[in-house]
Amino acid sequence: MSGPLFKIREDGKFGFMDAAGRVAIEPQYLEAEDFYNGFSRVRFNDKLVHMDTLGRLLLKHLFNFAGLFEEELARVQLVNRWGYIDTRGNLSIDIQFEEAGDFSGGLAPVGQHGYYGYIRHDGSWAIRPGFEGAREFACGLAPACLAGKWGYIDEEGGLAIAPRFDDCRAFQGEVAFVREGSLWGLINRPGELLVEPQFEFLDGYANGEFFDGMAIVLQDGLFGFLDQVGELVAEPAFSFAGDFGDGLAPVQRHSRFGFLNKAGELAIPPRFEDAGIFSDGLAPVKTNGHWGFIDTEGEWKIPPKYQEALPFRQGLALVVEKGMWKYVADDGEVVWEEGG
Repeated sequence: MSGPLFKIREDGKFGFMDAAGRVAIEPQYLEAEDFYNGFSRVRFNDKLVHMDTLGRLLLKHLFNFAGLFEEELARVQLVNRWGYIDTRGNLSIDIQFEEAGDFSGGLAPVGQHGYYGYIRHDGSWAIRPGFEGAREFACGLAPACLAGKWGYIDEEGGLAIAPRFDDCRAFQGEVAFVREGSLWGLINRPGELLVEPQFEFLDGYANGEFFDGMAIVLQDGLFGFLDQVGELVAEPAFSFAGDFGDGLAPVQRHSRFGFLNKAGELAIPPRFEDAGIFSDGLAPVKTNGHWGFIDTEGEWKIPPKYQEALPFRQGLALVVEKGMWKYVADDGEVVWEEGG
């Protein structure tokens, strides 16, 4: 099936509809994830199983864990070993590794006998195990650990940036996150510190990840923003900050939410009880206990009347009214509703 699919709920079970609100996969699963690279994962016999856009389950093998598809291969775990399946559910790379990461740039990091290397799509070694840790490639470089320190290797396995950091992450264009102790900063591709480690590291937070060209930073319990040139666009002065989208980001000041632009200015003054990220030119905001949607000028496009509202995605937004799921278009028209 072409076009996006959206998760729907009926009687506590989940299925999917198309952008016109037509049911594409009948609600029948107790758990279902959004589609990614052509596949969802649904709960089947207490295990997560891949499902394609036609509703067909990949059931040739059942695994303890099945990852997301990247470059048409997904990592899978059986007992305590890992391998990879293809988009037909065939075991493409045998179960054999102690650890396994996703494919990126034609290579995937895997662990064997306590060390990490990289394999190709056919399972052959591109870089033999010799690292204490390894992560996925991006922009031709991958984080790798030697002697307890992290640096970067190239696609031949040679050291591109010498290991000297306590942690590092994949490059995002010309910059990458690095951590020293509990603080993080940025380096450039030659390995020079672009921003000295100075921002607080929080587990489970998107430390140093750029969205719409901006990354959230935290200092002394307050949030600000850093751009990919390494400039502090907004000094840490907010009690909360969300990711940028459509050139704006939700921020909280004095218990109210507004939106910051990329110049570090409050483009939409803080006046809402809560706010989500902009997408498709609209953002969910909460006022007087109800959610609606505003445009990038701060004007109401869909009046606040919902218990919950998620950001728009590919033309539709999921909202909750009187406990029931609904999908609305950008003019507020209901495309689908639970129990309808």
